[in-house]
Amino acid sequence: MADKINVTIWNEFRHEKNMPAVKKLYPEGMHKKIGAEISADDLNIRYAARDDQEHGLSEEVVNSTDVLIWWAHCAHAEVSDEVVKRVHKRVLEGMGLIVLHSGHFSKIFKAVTGTNCSLKWREVAEKERLWNIEPSHPITQGIGDYFELPNTEMYGERFDIPQDGKVIFLSWFEGGEVFRSGVTFERGHGKIFYFRPGHETYPIYYNENVLKVIANAVRWAKPLMFAEHLAPNCQPLEKISPKEVDFGSAGVVQDVEL
Repeated sequence: MADKINVTIWNEFRHEKNMPAVKKLYPEGMHKKIGAEISADDLNIRYAARDDQEHGLSEEVVNSTDVLIWWAHCAHAEVSDEVVKRVHKRVLEGMGLIVLHSGHFSKIFKAVTGTNCSLKWREVAEKERLWNIEPSHPITQGIGDYFELPNTEMYGERFDIPQDGKVIFLSWFEGGEVFRSGVTFERGHGKIFYFRPGHETYPIYYNENVLKVIANAVRWAKPLMFAEHLAPNCQPLEKISPKEVDFGSAGVVQDVEL
């Protein structure tokens, strides 16, 4: 068997502790529910949460993660900038990142997109229809033309994300709004997928189509390579002709971390 994909599922893990309705749905946390449902022979799954030391995302954990799944909602500001920088660096080096639902406002998603990631929202348990507009994409395999969620929180346009994102799912809501609910990006060597469904008070992570999309996304986002981003001074491959004029030199060593 090929090497397994090392998956870390990160959850803010606050609503499950503080809201009885969410605790009833996800007694061990949404991260544990997702992990149990997508578990497979080709995946090594581990968990991390906001209140763990270093948010469960130490250098060792991040550097040994192939794909990071991120769910967050009410405590974005509490996430350490140092940890976000660590995760961002690893994404650029090749780690896959899957951002779920309200993770659109997380520091890490804002970092990889470079935009505000704002949107409209409404929570009245309305129906959502997610259209599969890229049926040949690896993430959409096995989904069909569309699937429906009977009760969801509405997210509506305009969604402030970069225009280079490839939209693969488009949602319509009972109240009339539409939303780019599944979008892929590439940053550095890393692949990123934003997937909208996942509001904590509804049983979204019991839906087989939602879980299939997440499982497909893990395999799509797995790294093809890891490579540190450097800016080295390099020697020429070919012989350079001598120059009659002395142009001088102003070359300096660059710090790519700045």
